[in-house]
Amino acid sequence: MDLTGTQALASRLLVLPECGSTNAELRRRATDAEAWPHLSVLLTDSQSSGRGRLDRVWIAPPGAALAVSVLLRALPADVGSWGWIPLAAGVAMTDAVAAQLPGHDVGLKWPNDVLVDGRKICGILAEVTHRAVIVGTGVNTAMTAQQLPVPTATSFAALGVAVDVDRLLSDYLSGLSALVEAFTREADAAASGLFAAASARCLTLGLDVNVSLPDGSVLAGRAVRLAADGCLVVDDGHVEREVSSGDVVHVRPA
Repeated sequence: MDLTGTQALASRLLVLPECGSTNAELRRRATDAEAWPHLSVLLTDSQSSGRGRLDRVWIAPPGAALAVSVLLRALPADVGSWGWIPLAAGVAMTDAVAAQLPGHDVGLKWPNDVLVDGRKICGILAEVTHRAVIVGTGVNTAMTAQQLPVPTATSFAALGVAVDVDRLLSDYLSGLSALVEAFTREADAAASGLFAAASARCLTLGLDVNVSLPDGSVLAGRAVRLAADGCLVVDDGHVEREVSSGDVVHVRPA
């Protein structure tokens, strides 16, 4: 594939014909900081053992989806603020997808799914490694309607669009780099504009949600806003609770 624009933005770009997991492969290589600097990119369109949130397996037919992992080293000194990085990636990918799908409703489902008309087209998984963050994304590009794993998924092909992969990746990298650079410089999500950008694109806000929490319980309520640290604030009708991690389901009216 022609990735001229992506090559110009990435500090290093490696395209693999196939890969088990781009996050795992980049994590293995990232031990060499000199060879793999900030904004290094590893990608494939044939990933055989990708992993999503909650250790879910993510597999797509060869050539049907794009798996891309980005290495971020230039980050705020406060590791506790790195929870904003997946949201930064979500904002950047939302904008990159929307640029090629005019007329569609594209937004971010907290914390890390990009939805088109309410269906998932991209998932994001960020992992900390060697004082850096690897952000992995899986985008359904050429997956046909018949190949979609669940009815709540979609793809560029299923929407009748032949995606420009180089444009998608270069738009994503450019947006992600700018957001992370500003966040690192300001060391504050609000001052950097990241808080406002994520809030504006977050489709979850204002909706009734069910959140499956790590302890096995389910929190039901209205998602009202993002907290200063990127957590989702849910009003359960009695109190507001901050959710740092969980599986969110948008509750649709009966």
